Formats: sequence, structure tokens, C-alpha cells
Amino acid sequence: MEKAQVMLEEAEKAAKGGSPNSAVLAGYAAMFDGARALLFKDGYRERSHACVARYLEANYSEKLGGSFVDLLDEYREKRHKVSYSSEYYPTVEEAKNLLEFAGKFLEKIEKLVEE
Repeated sequence: MEKAQVMLEEAEKAAKGGSPNSAVLAGYAAMFDGARALLFKDGYRERSHACVARYLEANYSEKLGGSFVDLLDEYREKRHKVSYSSEYYPTVEEAKNLLEFAGKFLEKIEKLVEE
């Protein structure tokens, strides 16, 4: 969880500095690292970003709330676009929304990891 918090802090700095691409990449990485912590807790290793979302959907949807898993998946797709599309540029507002969600997501994940 420590790495997830560091990535979130870096994402927030990127957003404040007017770098929404970097903010989206680091913000999603923070959520991904947090989600991986749950898999590790349960004795699993991730195989792909999509599989992490499917694992949470199958095993933690009720505890996290389905909308949390849906938004994680949506932000996974945004991260993919930032990384691989030459035509997609997130806005500062999109980055800020992602970071607001990432903070809430990591709070919930941390509680589940500690259970």
C-alpha cells in the first residue's frame, strides 16, 4: 500500500503542475498497486490489468461497491488510451476526477487489506 500512496502523491503533483497525462498514468498506477495488494493478500498474482478488475468484481464487488469496480475499469481504459493512443489527451478535470476517486478507492482497499 505504501507504493500506492507514493504514486497517488506523484499523480496529485502532476495534476497541480498541469500534466494530466502523467496524473492519469500515476493515479491509475496507484489504484492498480492497491488492488494488487488485495490479490497478494488472497494469495494470487495478477496476470493483466483487466484480470485485476475482474478479480475485484468477482470477489470484492459487494465490499467495495459495484460502482467502485466499474470506475476502476473505466480508469483502466483511460490509462490505456493515454499510453497507447496518439489521439487521446485527458483534460485536467478528468485527471482531477480520477485522483479524487483514487483517494477514496485506496481508503477502501486499505481497510480490506487490513481485515
